[in-house]
Amino acid sequence: MIWFYWISGIVLALMWLAPVIDTALHMHLIADVTKPEWDPSGDTNLPSLTIVVPARNEAAEIEAALRSLLVLDYPQLEVIAINDRSTDATGEIMERIAAEAAARPRLRVIHVRELPPRWLGKTHAMWLGAQQASGEWILFTDADCVFRADTVRRAMFYAVKNSLDHLVLIPTIHMHTWGERMMISFPQIASSFVMRPWKVRDQEARDFIGAGAFNLVRRQAYESIGTFAALCLEIVDDLKLGETIKKARLRQDVVVGRDLVSLRWIQGAMGLVRNLEKNLFAFLQFRFSLVVAACLLLLFLNVWPFLGVMIAPGWSRAPFAFAVAMIAARYYQGAATMGVPAITFLANPISAILTGVAIVGSAAAAIRDGGVTWRGTKYSLEELRKKH
Repeated sequence: MIWFYWISGIVLALMWLAPVIDTALHMHLIADVTKPEWDPSGDTNLPSLTIVVPARNEAAEIEAALRSLLVLDYPQLEVIAINDRSTDATGEIMERIAAEAAARPRLRVIHVRELPPRWLGKTHAMWLGAQQASGEWILFTDADCVFRADTVRRAMFYAVKNSLDHLVLIPTIHMHTWGERMMISFPQIASSFVMRPWKVRDQEARDFIGAGAFNLVRRQAYESIGTFAALCLEIVDDLKLGETIKKARLRQDVVVGRDLVSLRWIQGAMGLVRNLEKNLFAFLQFRFSLVVAACLLLLFLNVWPFLGVMIAPGWSRAPFAFAVAMIAARYYQGAATMGVPAITFLANPISAILTGVAIVGSAAAAIRDGGVTWRGTKYSLEELRKKH
């Protein structure tokens, strides 16, 4: 039995050591566009841009988001806001802001009354907005994101200077409670095993990225991959857009910039669980084998190291302790960019268990309902699986 502890402990230690070393060696390669070299002040030769904002029942957030877009210091800019069948005041707020800004017409509002067959509401809204766009570039963003005035200017300058087709800017997530810090930091740490952001720009690497808060795409590249019409039933649309662009061997990159784009993603720890329950089964390609595998891997990587420190006999605790130390090191490495204290690593097992609960809940809801309900519309599993 002691060999089981030694082997599993050593495997865990090595698995956690790899992302710590990788991050230490390469994370500095990701550009911070808040730095002075990415401020093209006075440059009026930047390409024209259309910002597409899909929204459904976002009355609490949409006003702050749109007003932040309308004061962006970007020379050639239009904003297209799509009210996707909202049942609250989202559409009225959009129209009021557009009327107020009529003297400087940057904002157009489109109302979707009925969803066409074989479309998800959000992908259809983004497709519709892009169809109306006049810009050389298109920025897809979410209705709860607030932009700093110089955000787009800096991001576009970086994209043009590096001859990119797709740029993702990692948003700043505002967290108000310990539970939010615990749950929001966990996916960023867990993603260390599957995604190396510094490799996104490498066209030969498998790594890709997408973010609903900031997907900036060259219009020609967007059209070359078939637009959102090719992703019409993709629930995890932001990541799928990034994956499709990468598979097309287009030039992709990711940057950071504290407070350039900010949002409050969830409220409370269980807020993230509820949020993940909506799309984790889709992320796992609606496959129950992947649900089981993901849950087991979550427990092995994030719970077993802490249990091993407590229950392993004698010196066989050592590799478990090393694995826990590496988990702490990853949280320390990410503390500044995530905006959480490094001591949050102590909650890592709880975060993993709650994420597992979200995975199981997502799959169970799909089984119970015979499909997935997304933004008020139900889709059968058979229909969704055809896209995977």
